[in-house]
Amino acid sequence: MIQLDHSGVEPFLDEEAWERLIPRVLAAHNTLLEGSGEGSEWLGWRRVLSVPNDALLENIEQTAAEIRRQADVLVCIGIGGSYLGARAVIEATSPYFSSAPVEDTTPRQPEIIFAGHHLSGAYLKDLFSYLDGKSVYVNVISKSGSTLEPSIAFRFLRQWMESRYENASVRIIVTTDAHRGALYEFSKAKGYRTYAIPSDIGGRYSVLTPVGLLPIAAAGIDIRSLFYGAVAMQNDLLSPDGNLALSYAGIRHSLLTQGYSVEVLALFEPRLSSLGAWWQQLFAESEGKNKTGVFPTVAHYTTDLHSLGQYMQDGRRDLFETFVLIDDDAGITIPPDAGDLDDLNYLLGKTIDSINRSAYEGTYRAHGVGGVPIMTIRLDSLSAENLGRCIYFFQHAAAIGGYLLGVNPFDQPGVEAYKSEMLTSLRSL
Repeated sequence: MIQLDHSGVEPFLDEEAWERLIPRVLAAHNTLLEGSGEGSEWLGWRRVLSVPNDALLENIEQTAAEIRRQADVLVCIGIGGSYLGARAVIEATSPYFSSAPVEDTTPRQPEIIFAGHHLSGAYLKDLFSYLDGKSVYVNVISKSGSTLEPSIAFRFLRQWMESRYENASVRIIVTTDAHRGALYEFSKAKGYRTYAIPSDIGGRYSVLTPVGLLPIAAAGIDIRSLFYGAVAMQNDLLSPDGNLALSYAGIRHSLLTQGYSVEVLALFEPRLSSLGAWWQQLFAESEGKNKTGVFPTVAHYTTDLHSLGQYMQDGRRDLFETFVLIDDDAGITIPPDAGDLDDLNYLLGKTIDSINRSAYEGTYRAHGVGGVPIMTIRLDSLSAENLGRCIYFFQHAAAIGGYLLGVNPFDQPGVEAYKSEMLTSLRSL
């Protein structure tokens, strides 16, 4: 389950302004539910949850089972929404360290490697050295098939696969537009297996489609629990009463109008690092238009308290924090030491996770006194179901936030602008 505590924001809110904002938040919510707002043709991320396609889920599970039987490595090629959601779920639900199967009868758990999200030649060179001698599948993910970074990576990986496997066309799986685009046409010509990206879903809202579900399933994660966790959260957020997403979106907007223009998503669990990257893209692309929007950035606590901590405590007061906590406990306790030379015996028997929670509590108090408005999101565990809930919660809130700002939450004209200029530069090389 997910909880939102906004008591750390209340002392900073203008109460009269908040009361005036509430009807606008409710109106934005109704606009989203009714599909009557700008960009409503991009609401497929809600529709796929309203009418679940269990046959598609089963098909994805079957393909993922094949990948797990046959592959040491699955290389996922994509950028932005084509990889961030999958990476977020895989890293959040996977062990930090895993060992190879002891017996041949143990199901293979392929390593998931991501490529095509930058332009590093050194990375590609090292990737091919690493893949040499391993059994490899490739999943290339791009709606248009013409985005520069994944297109370059796919050309190299496709040729590498074709030089090593007679059945390369079986090992290469394409996720793209259902009817058009360069990758769609290429896939038809080559006979690749293809999964469709729904035409009414944009990249940053696509993790609960084959874009994210195939890599996640290949990693051995229960995609039905993930998917139906999102379904449950969508149903929970239909009513405005006690609606966590409306509270979160409304508070963010209210703080922005008061001059708090930066949100720091402060993660107290390292496995959530890629979830933070996904969140950052979701809110930056949904709200950052017409010279407005909260600037979203991510901090990793307690690590970054030893680098950003000074600024968070005493720097410019134009920021607010949203802490993300996981309430489960790994049960690792501080052992005794007779000499106590490290002066840690006062923590004897305490778990590392309880110490982490104490660090949160101390940070919460200190930053609050320092003038930082704070919200806290709590998950009782990092289960697939909870991550599905969390994904939909943030998507719903981002849509509401865009409507409150008077922008289309589902387009990204600024991204298209830089792509156009970059292409001009490349053609002049």
